[in-house]
Amino acid sequence: MGELKIENLHVAIDNQEILKGVNLILKTGEVHAIMGPNGTGKSTLSQVIMGYPNYEITAGTMSLDGQDITQMTIDERARAGLFLAMQYPVEVPGVTSSDFIRAAINARRPVDQPISIMAFITELAKKSELLGMTSDMTERYLNEGFSGGEKKRNEILQMLMIAPEFAILDEIDSGLDIDALKVVAKGVNHMRKTTFGALMITHYQRLLDYVVPDFVHIMMDGRIVTTGDADLAKALEASGYAGLRDQLGLDIILTDEDI
Repeated sequence: MGELKIENLHVAIDNQEILKGVNLILKTGEVHAIMGPNGTGKSTLSQVIMGYPNYEITAGTMSLDGQDITQMTIDERARAGLFLAMQYPVEVPGVTSSDFIRAAINARRPVDQPISIMAFITELAKKSELLGMTSDMTERYLNEGFSGGEKKRNEILQMLMIAPEFAILDEIDSGLDIDALKVVAKGVNHMRKTTFGALMITHYQRLLDYVVPDFVHIMMDGRIVTTGDADLAKALEASGYAGLRDQLGLDIILTDEDI
């Protein structure tokens, strides 16, 4: 069983502390969700796990299957089995989606054992059909001219094809209509198995109606303040962050938007 372990993680950017002691253990076979008010560090956590260089780890450790990853580069973490689906996928003119995905797959394989063209085409067609994507989408330049929903589907297609050990899904539901949300959820649920774990970062309960998490973590002021099962997200929907803050007796200031 694989394990992504985060211990007492403190992170700053421009001398401002964002994460203030995050502890989290994610194992393969599990789906975790992180919810929390705006600006509490949820997306920062996803980017730090993946190795974005703008952030400074001031304390704590991160390990993947027992190996310290805090000094690894982004591509080293990806090869080790981490995957990040971004809230705002970038466009890459001149590189087709299919070429990008094939290169990513081969980057995780021995140099002398690349995936065969036939195996790749067959699997790409199968996974594209699962997500309701037309064949021409993968021949277009990566995310160039894609709608918001198409970009999110393309992120999930990459995840399905690369088959990482752990996927961090940063607000993958942001801006999606209900039909697109169901398709994205279908792709995530398709991956659920003992060799795969997912960390979903979201503001909304609606995603969790389609991808039911094993664990829900609430993050406030740069730390995880409570953890529960899927019912915790439903209770949060009813009480709001202010209600939960008061129940836990936390001294945390929330914005009007969060309340």
